[in-house]
Amino acid sequence: MRQQLLHAAVLAPNGQWLVQDRAESPVRVLTGPAAMVDLAAQIQHRIRTTRNRTR
Repeated sequence: MRQQLLHAAVLAPNGQWLVQDRAESPVRVLTGPAAMVDLAAQIQHRIRTTRNRTR
């Protein structure tokens, strides 16, 4: 969230993550740590492909 890659990420008491990309986007429910790692990989991929297009 510090780099504005996510609008919000909240850990629920049951271990799920509630994640929102932008303020107007729907809330996504991630089932645990592996899903959070997958989300981080998706964000990195999006950043790298966008960066390569601007070069």
